[in-house]
Amino acid sequence: MTLVNTDYISGKELEMLGLVKGSTIQSKNIGRDISQSFKTLVGGELKAYNEMMNEARALATKRMVEEAASLGADAIVNVRYASSAIMQGAAEVIAYGTAVKFTN
Repeated sequence: MTLVNTDYISGKELEMLGLVKGSTIQSKNIGRDISQSFKTLVGGELKAYNEMMNEARALATKRMVEEAASLGADAIVNVRYASSAIMQGAAEVIAYGTAVKFTN
């Protein structure tokens, strides 16, 4: 499955199949929260949270691709990511785009 953040794929004619999305909600875990709160005292990258968000984006992308595959898509164009706080200590990550089929 081809994923692009443009509205076209060079050399391909596309038939739009529709919007597809995938999401996940991740929460902080107490071990990460304690260790990362110490890191905020000295500064620097919060690696445990970075890893958590990378995993969340990967899962959201996988779910989006599965939805596109169920429509018979060859690719997803205009892929975008967003995140938002759901509640204290939890965030949603969503991946979305337009499923397309190649016509040539």
